[in-house]
Amino acid sequence: MADYDCRPGGSLKFKGGVADGGIVKKKKKSKSRSQVEDSQDRERQRDKHRLGSEGVDPAPGSASGSNRGSPALSGKNDKKTEAERRFEEVQRRRLQAKVARHARKTHKDRVNELNAKLEALSEHHDIPKVGPG
Repeated sequence: MADYDCRPGGSLKFKGGVADGGIVKKKKKSKSRSQVEDSQDRERQRDKHRLGSEGVDPAPGSASGSNRGSPALSGKNDKKTEAERRFEEVQRRRLQAKVARHARKTHKDRVNELNAKLEALSEHHDIPKVGPG
């Protein structure tokens, strides 16, 4: 039992504290509001100029980066590779085809189609009755 008589107390100590020469992270300097507003205005002007040269009018009231991933609004972008441009074009065509397919059917047609599919299923898929009655 003499081995357990002297035990250290207190919390554990982390290695590499500030006193031991550890990493001290610098605080980020915040920009003043006028600089932030100026940079946003410049970005809006660039967007308007870019969209104006392509012949597309920006939607009123939309944020400058709200539709970044949208293939419908992606214009000519020199940073994209040829494969990326082709991929977006194929995606846009597929979306148009999908919308056209859904536009052809009415709600009544969709309901009738679903009912026909459910009737074709075996009784194994039916919901069993549980409880009295």
